[in-house]
Amino acid sequence: MIHMATGLARAALRAHRPAFIGTSVAALFAATVVSASTMMLGTTSTGSTEGLSASARRQITENGVGDMAIVLLIGSIYMSIFVVVSTMGTAVAQQHRELAMVRSIGAKPRQIRRAVALQALAASVPAALAGFALGGLGARWWHAGMVSHGLLPAEATFRFSWVALPVCVGVAVVTTTLAAFFSALRFSLLRPARALSEAATGRRGLGMLRAPLGVIAVAGACFVSVLLSKKPAAEASEGAFLVLIMFCVGAGLLGPRIIGPAAWLVSALIGRVGPSARLAMLNVRSQPRRFSAAVVPLVLVVGFGLTKIGMHTTAQHHTGSAGSTGEVWLDYVGTGLYAGFAAIAAANTLAMISFERRRDVALLRVVGSQRAQVRAMAAWEAVVVAGTALLLGGAIALGTLAPILSTAFGSALPYLPWTVPTGVAAGTLLLTLLATGLPIRAAMRKRAISVVSST
Repeated sequence: MIHMATGLARAALRAHRPAFIGTSVAALFAATVVSASTMMLGTTSTGSTEGLSASARRQITENGVGDMAIVLLIGSIYMSIFVVVSTMGTAVAQQHRELAMVRSIGAKPRQIRRAVALQALAASVPAALAGFALGGLGARWWHAGMVSHGLLPAEATFRFSWVALPVCVGVAVVTTTLAAFFSALRFSLLRPARALSEAATGRRGLGMLRAPLGVIAVAGACFVSVLLSKKPAAEASEGAFLVLIMFCVGAGLLGPRIIGPAAWLVSALIGRVGPSARLAMLNVRSQPRRFSAAVVPLVLVVGFGLTKIGMHTTAQHHTGSAGSTGEVWLDYVGTGLYAGFAAIAAANTLAMISFERRRDVALLRVVGSQRAQVRAMAAWEAVVVAGTALLLGGAIALGTLAPILSTAFGSALPYLPWTVPTGVAAGTLLLTLLATGLPIRAAMRKRAISVVSST
C-alpha cells in the first residue's frame, strides 16, 4: 500500500511538474517571509530589549515596534496559508482525472490521500528549510531598514533565532500537507464512476459551508465598516485591517460565485473586439471555479495595496503629512510582501490553467487556428482576469477606506494620484499576461498532433 502511494506520488510529480514547482515556490516565499517576521518579533520582544538603555527601550515602545512585528507576523501567516492552500489545491485539482482512473482500477481512498500527502511533503519540506535560511537574510535587511528609518535604536542588534524554524515548518509543510489532504478527501471518497464524471465536467456549487461562511464574512465586513464610520478616526483606523481581512476572506470563499458576474461585466466590454476576445470571454465565464483561484489573490493584493496607499496619500492630501517616515516605510514594505504572495498565487494558478489546457490549444491548432490567434486569445483572457481583479479589488478598497476617511477627513472617497491606480492596473495586467502567455507559448512549440495524441 505504501509502495503504491509512493509510486502514485512520483508519477504525479513527473506528470504535473509545473504545478508542483509552483507549489514549492509558494511554500518557499511563505517560509521566507514567516521566518523573517518571526526573527524580527524575537528581536523586538521584551526579553531581547532588556539590555538596552532606557531611551532605546522608550523609542521602541513609543514607535510600537513590537505591535508592528506581531501584526506583520499574523498577516504573513494568514497570507502564507492562503497562498499555499490555493496553489496546492489547484495542483491537486489538476490530478482529478488521473486519480479517478486510479480509483476505477481498484485504488483505495486512503491510498489516494496518502499519495497526495507525499506529493505535498516532497514539494514543501525543501522549501521550508530553504525559506528558513533566506528568512534570516531578509530579517537582517528588515532590521537595518527599521534602524535607518528611526523605528529601532542603533543599539538594538539583530538576533538570529532558531524558533523561526518550527514556525516555518508549521506554516509551509503542515499547511501544504493539510491542503493536499483535504483537497483530495472528498474526491477520494466518490465512487469511481462519479469521480470520472466530475473530473471531466468539473464540480458545481460551493459546498454546504463555503457559501454561508463567505456571505457571513462579507456581511460582517459591511457591518463593522458601518460601525467604524461612527467611531473616532483613531479607532476607525485600527479596525480597518479587520474589515479588509473579512472582505478578503469573503472574496476567497465566494470566489466562483462573484467572479462570474464580475467577469461578465468586464468581458461584455471586450467581447466585441474580435473572435479571439469572444473566445477568451467564453473560456473565463464557463470556468469560474478555475479562474477564481487566480482572480482572488489578485483581488486581495489590489484591495490591500489600494487601501494602504490610499490611507497615506489621502492623509498627505488633506493634512500635508502621510505620517511618520518609518511607519510609512513599514506599511509599504508590508504591502510589497503581500503583493508578492498574491503575485505568486495568481501566477501559479494561471500558469497551471494554461498548462492543463495544452491539449485544447493543440486542438485549436489542428483545426486551423494560427499561432497569433491562440496567443491573442490567451492575452484577452489575461485582460479579463486582470480587469475582474481590479474591479473587485477596487470595491474592497473603497469599502475598507470609507469609514476611516469619513471620520478623519469628512469624505469617504480616497485621494489617489493618477500614478497609483495606473501603476496597480499596469502591474496586474503585466502579471496576468506573462503568467498566461508564457505557458501557452511554450505549449505551442510542440507539434499540435503530437500533443493531441499523447494526452
